[in-house]
Amino acid sequence: MNLQEVTQKKYGRPIAQCTNEELYYSLLTMTKGMAKERESNAGKRKLYYISAEFLIGKLLSNNLINLGIYEDVKKLLAENGKSLAEIEEVEPEPSLGNGGLGRLAACFLDSIASLGLNGDGVGLNYHYGLFRQVFEHNLQRETPNPWIGAESWLTRTDVTYPIQFGGFTLQSRLYDIDVIGYDNRTTKLHLFDVESVDESLVGNGIDFNKEDIARNLTLFLYPDDSDDAGRILRVYQQYFMVSNAARLIIDETLARGGDLAHLYEYVAIQINDTHPSMVIPELIRLLMERGILMDEAIDIVSRTCAYTNHTILAEALEKWPMHFLEKAVPQLLPIIFELNSRVVRRYHDPSVAIIDAERRVHMAHMDIHYGYSVNGVAYLHTEILKNSELNNFYKLYPEKFNNKTNGITFRRWLLHCNHELAELIESLIGPGFKKNAEELEKLGAYVNDEEVLRKLLAVKDARKRALKSYLKETQNIDLDENSIFDIQVKRLHEYKRQQMNALYVIHKYFEIKAGKKPGHPITVIFGAKAAPAYTIAKDIIHLILCLQEVIARDPEVAPYLKVVMVENYNVTLAEKLIPAADIHEQISLASKEASGTSNMKFMLNGAVAIGTMDGANVEMHQFVGDDNIYIFGESSEAVIKHYEDKDYVSRTYYEKDENIRRAIDFIVSDELKAVGCAENLERLYNELLNKDWFMTLPDFAEYVETKERIYADYEDRMAWAGKMLVNISKAGFFSSDRTIAQYNQDIWHL
Repeated sequence: MNLQEVTQKKYGRPIAQCTNEELYYSLLTMTKGMAKERESNAGKRKLYYISAEFLIGKLLSNNLINLGIYEDVKKLLAENGKSLAEIEEVEPEPSLGNGGLGRLAACFLDSIASLGLNGDGVGLNYHYGLFRQVFEHNLQRETPNPWIGAESWLTRTDVTYPIQFGGFTLQSRLYDIDVIGYDNRTTKLHLFDVESVDESLVGNGIDFNKEDIARNLTLFLYPDDSDDAGRILRVYQQYFMVSNAARLIIDETLARGGDLAHLYEYVAIQINDTHPSMVIPELIRLLMERGILMDEAIDIVSRTCAYTNHTILAEALEKWPMHFLEKAVPQLLPIIFELNSRVVRRYHDPSVAIIDAERRVHMAHMDIHYGYSVNGVAYLHTEILKNSELNNFYKLYPEKFNNKTNGITFRRWLLHCNHELAELIESLIGPGFKKNAEELEKLGAYVNDEEVLRKLLAVKDARKRALKSYLKETQNIDLDENSIFDIQVKRLHEYKRQQMNALYVIHKYFEIKAGKKPGHPITVIFGAKAAPAYTIAKDIIHLILCLQEVIARDPEVAPYLKVVMVENYNVTLAEKLIPAADIHEQISLASKEASGTSNMKFMLNGAVAIGTMDGANVEMHQFVGDDNIYIFGESSEAVIKHYEDKDYVSRTYYEKDENIRRAIDFIVSDELKAVGCAENLERLYNELLNKDWFMTLPDFAEYVETKERIYADYEDRMAWAGKMLVNISKAGFFSSDRTIAQYNQDIWHL
């Protein structure tokens, strides 16, 4: 059915007489119908990509692009006096993820479908997702973020399972979202919900009765884990996700004529980070229920499951206290004990046990022992896993370890969010890059072509104006489109070092006050949510918001420096911010960022990076060369050695560097306390002065020097446009299509 027929059938009137809401729901209906025609289940082996997060973003335009009808629909709407851009604004953003982990999973599903591979995603249907961030009194406040309406991309299915916990059973229900590949097949994102979930448990904030599992289980992604009730709720969620996934896998395998004794010939399971790790003992348990002996069940599952490690941060490698599992999932304990006893009998190294001396279950250890593949997500990250963080496991299983550098889907992060740039690229090298991102290399021929470089600068100017008008309309923020847009958007975490960028802002504030005015005004834009229980991260947000207010009120500095923290940073905002960036900040402490993916999105959109040699920055640097990226900071080897030697003392830097002292002291100045909260500012001041666990201060002087160089280089517009074009031309490697092809070739063998 075409759009005209859908609106007539649904609302009894033509396109021109429909509201934007009616047109959105009509397009949703039409698109779902077209997606169904592309469904297939071809191939003996099927992938199940299990993840706690899928940060899919709004789907309408992305789906229209992947169906090949975006331009036709846009034209048809325009002929009827309607704007597709305005209709897009009607769509709520699904709140199913937090940061890079969830966005990566979404990109991977897009690429799996676009490459025509037989694979689906499996997760949970969070009603309120992470949370909606609002700023009050320069502080983050968390509020619910509902997105599920009577009509949505979700399709209710007839699939339900009784999921047993310690002492009670809950009924699940499967909802599907179509994942439409670019000029290819439709796959599914399977999202399980609990039939008894009750949204009325939640009031204005995000507090609710954490012990009422039947009613709260799928309300929030990552419920506040500052108490035991919140932590055990995560165990309930994770088991609910994997138990449903395991049952679905068994049912679908049998329906396809598969043999459970050779499940690994029919199924590949990718465990995305440690959240889905309980799929291993649960699948063993379910196979044993069907008459397969334990030895054989363990062997089958070990040949079916593969694990992606996304972090070297110890706190993110989940370790659940045994008493949590005893309460929530007692049926898994005999299997986990057996898995552990086999490890202990075989290896006499306590560091590789699944259950440690404190009776904590190490999820990553279970994944490594009882999976057939362990991959990191950037070259440096994988090398750190092999050589230090997981070296004890690497010695046992060198054949399991492999690298799969992350990627992004170019459909969303270029074709959808930057039409002007996509059109310019197509006019230069043809449309082939839309399917094969490596073709962007052809842009290298134009690096010295002034006419092309001018067009590229014009595209960037257009995107900056678009961001200006969007932020004015949606958040009442005023931007100067003629300023340098220096952007840092990602989760708020100390290792990502938003605090270092904020200290630089303070430094620049004083420099401007001393008469050192920049050639171009500078706009520093932040976007980030802090986890509700992560106090210092929330204090960093508070500092940034206070700086935003103090600088805006200072007539001496405001014309040259502006700080902006966008509220409720999400995929929709990223799609506006990333194409508008001149500079992007990838300044994590070397050795701490597994990969990063915002770095790839910015690169593709012609922004130039300032960054440390961390995560995928290492590979970006190799591709673009020294002249087209600004690298600073201590090496990962030096950082790792500081941690080993315990020799870093932040106060030493404070005492010997007057710029550092001036910036840190300003955090507790009268000016900031006048607009902020003394408790938050003093806590952050003390953290930086006495702890600074993620080593902000050793890199600060070089960071300042590098920022000054990047701002100076921006003044030569043609040379800068050349840097932009080199970055775009070298971005092809970072396509998730390449990543997924490598996963398939080396791990999944679909």
